[in-house]
Amino acid sequence: MGREGDDDVVELLADDYARAILVETAEGPKSVNALSDACGADPSTIYRRVERLDEVGLVTDEQRLDPGGHHHKVYVSRLAEVRVTVDETGMEVTVERTEAPSDRFTRLFEGFK
Repeated sequence: MGREGDDDVVELLADDYARAILVETAEGPKSVNALSDACGADPSTIYRRVERLDEVGLVTDEQRLDPGGHHHKVYVSRLAEVRVTVDETGMEVTVERTEAPSDRFTRLFEGFK
């Protein structure tokens, strides 16, 4: 059986903006403004979709420092694969996610102890 909330992923993947955000963030970290431009959507729409994608673990945010010294968030895809299996017992959705960068850093840091 998939992780709790994986069924919500199917509904979310039906959304054009959510899919576009996943494609854009798979290429590399993107700010809401960059996603807004790439998706042709208002930043408020992008914020709502990013929040939903984050809730189901398909994107994560990172803090970046710009050349002016200001911090801003960028978003990165964590989606590796979605599998839908259908058989006589029903349908199962399995979502594979990549490790969050912060988790990877923690794991590497703890490996040095």
